Amino acid sequence: MENIGILGGSFNPVHIGHMMLASYLVQWGYVDKVWLMLSPRNPLKEPGELLPDMKRLSMLSIAAKGAPDIDICDIELSMPKPSYTINTLDLLAERYPDRRFRLIIGSDNWAIFDRWREAQRILDDYGVIVYPRPGYPIVNEHAAGMEVVDAPMVHVSSTFIRNAIAKGRNMNYFLPAGVYKYIIDNRLYRPSDKK
Repeated sequence: MENIGILGGSFNPVHIGHMMLASYLVQWGYVDKVWLMLSPRNPLKEPGELLPDMKRLSMLSIAAKGAPDIDICDIELSMPKPSYTINTLDLLAERYPDRRFRLIIGSDNWAIFDRWREAQRILDDYGVIVYPRPGYPIVNEHAAGMEVVDAPMVHVSSTFIRNAIAKGRNMNYFLPAGVYKYIIDNRLYRPSDKK
């Protein structure tokens, strides 16, 4: 049975840290493939300055193009909002019965995982892969159903990228090939061009 790691996020924008993590998990054998799952809105976060779904999906498509064993998943865009991870995993398991799904989250989300809807069932039925995030030591790292990965930590965030672009900084080396060009061509994350 193929093991699929689900790395969800708003990807606003997708950056090299996301792609490095996905590549690491595949190449080091934690999963067979990683699906980058675009979230329309995180129920635990304010909507804020989230780009439209289709623009974020376009950037994900550019990032994943030609990336071995990394695909994109837009299933949550057609689900009722706000979307909850347990509902998404259940739907994926129903649609793809020949695959096993595991959730990939950062240690920042693991710290508040008990607040997630049906957190225990996610652990029991699917399993959770936890990767380190700067400033968030991994707690309760021997919980049943979770696995800690020693993935390289990247001190890059989507917030950092958005702020840097707003200040006119060149973020070409912080983003997957083609994504920065898409951002510039579409005049995204610039304070005077908010849409």
